[in-house]
Amino acid sequence: MHMTTVFSSAAEVLAAAGTDLGATDWIELTQERINKFADATDDHQWIHVDPVRAKNGPFGACVAHGYLTLSLANLFLPQLIEIRNMKMGVNYGCEKVRFPAPVKAGKRIRGRGEIVAVDKAGEGVQATIRITIDIEGEAKPGCVVDTISRYYF
Repeated sequence: MHMTTVFSSAAEVLAAAGTDLGATDWIELTQERINKFADATDDHQWIHVDPVRAKNGPFGACVAHGYLTLSLANLFLPQLIEIRNMKMGVNYGCEKVRFPAPVKAGKRIRGRGEIVAVDKAGEGVQATIRITIDIEGEAKPGCVVDTISRYYF
């Protein structure tokens, strides 16, 4: 079971550049979740939602939307890092985002985290945290994203 890394002050966050946050537990990326994402975004391309046709397609199965895989960084981030004693935290955005490998329906994924940069940002602290979404049994991850969060204490 993964242990969340806890920070309790701006000074602790500012000193954390280079910190390896470890990895979350695995979750299954189900066809049901892929279908719900397709409904939410009106992206019903057959490679995502038609298992019969996708079986003979380029990936041999349905695959998750890249943006679904990216959105799961929001699930994994609070499992990797907890900020205590803050007044407010905001998602400021993302830097580089890549999808090195498709995530097939039914595969298990997890998030690995690393704090790659931390800077003062006005009254707050800005942390760039790289989330790598691993696919169990695969050499390449499904997504690598540098998330940017601002924390105000």
